[in-house]
Amino acid sequence: MRLHPATQILIWCGLVTAMQLLPPTRLFVAGSLVLSIAFLLSRHKLVQLVRRTRWIMFSLWLIYAYSTPGQAMFDASFSPSREGLIDGGLQLMRLLAAIAGLAILLDRLHRQQLIAGLYALFAPLQWLGVSRERMAVRLALTLHYAEVGMLRAVSWQDSLRSLFEPHAEAAHKLELPVYRFAFFDTVLLVGTMLLLWLAMR
Repeated sequence: MRLHPATQILIWCGLVTAMQLLPPTRLFVAGSLVLSIAFLLSRHKLVQLVRRTRWIMFSLWLIYAYSTPGQAMFDASFSPSREGLIDGGLQLMRLLAAIAGLAILLDRLHRQQLIAGLYALFAPLQWLGVSRERMAVRLALTLHYAEVGMLRAVSWQDSLRSLFEPHAEAAHKLELPVYRFAFFDTVLLVGTMLLLWLAMR
């Protein structure tokens, strides 16, 4: 049974939120489970995302290790704290679980399906006078140019340089597939809310 793209996006959001609420022991178990599932289902996408964010994760771990007060690991003036290393490791597990869930999501949804799911989630913004059609078009263009830039780029300097290059392309229409929410979508969303409630206890 094919899930609505918006349902899959909301489940990923629920996963990220739950990882922020779980205590350390449950976080390690749940994070390891999500990483294992992502490695089995979306190994290529998971490795790709981890490779692109490895320096961000390493920097995050160092920031926690050296900025969190606590007992020094070594007898040196620039020693990281034990509490900082532990807190940094917990944040890395949360980030890895979020990346693993994102790898599964991006492996299941093509670009048009992803935009269609976000387009459905943007519906409440119309009450505020915001055009969700315009937001969907801008998102599609952003994803398109980001993908083109990553394919052309060899290094991070090339990636930054490509962001400022003009892109001249012919105008074309954006067609989004239309999906309907099924009963199973509702069941999964209710289950996600229940898991979040259990994680908060």
